[in-house]
Amino acid sequence: MRHSLTAPHDYVDTNLVGFVNILEGCRAVEVEHLVYASSSSVYGTNAEMPFSVHDKVDHPISLYAASKRANELMAHTYSHLFNFPTTGLRFFTVYGPWGRPDMALFLFTKAILAGEPIDVFNNGEMSRSFTYIDDIVEGVIRVLDTPPAGTTAVGNEEDPANSQTAPFRVFNIGSDEAVSLMRYIEVLEENLGIKAIKNMLPMQPGDVASTWADVNDLKATVGYQPTTTVEDGVKRFVEWYKGYYKV
Repeated sequence: MRHSLTAPHDYVDTNLVGFVNILEGCRAVEVEHLVYASSSSVYGTNAEMPFSVHDKVDHPISLYAASKRANELMAHTYSHLFNFPTTGLRFFTVYGPWGRPDMALFLFTKAILAGEPIDVFNNGEMSRSFTYIDDIVEGVIRVLDTPPAGTTAVGNEEDPANSQTAPFRVFNIGSDEAVSLMRYIEVLEENLGIKAIKNMLPMQPGDVASTWADVNDLKATVGYQPTTTVEDGVKRFVEWYKGYYKV
């Protein structure tokens, strides 16, 4: 997300141009169901918690978030015009083995083991629906086998989560519990057996203080139920990290 502040064209090329290429490919081969990654970042300045897919998301605060919202709108357009099912999944702070090395848990672990400080934004006053990768994979697989039929919204006003005119829908996918950033760091310290040197910093532009996923729609539709606590997930990550990097 922060990269979009300094390299906006990367997100235009990847999330806009790249996504329309995917949509065109799906149209060409008459795909049965496109499931794509959106992001909890689309909620932007929304203050009501937990975040619901039935709320409007018209005020993103980063170009990354805006590009992900654009993906949802583009998917709806293609579902409407060409009648192929699309499902957007708004991921909430995914972590675990084989993740991106520029994400917080990787950066924290590497720095703590090296005896270096970690950057803690908003002076630690943050919380997230930290979601272990296994729970994400379980949800994605369930969704793949359950394409939207369309015309699920009722009334005169469109529901942002689905459509009256197209086989389109959006779900939150993530942990249904918000955990404080300081607790996340504390669990990591416990598993590493080392206290972190914390560099407390102000909020970064384009970031939000809290996210919290309402996953009731996904539970009702496909039986999704995240089961991995932060305590278990961070422990598994640390075990993998030490084995993979031999530390």
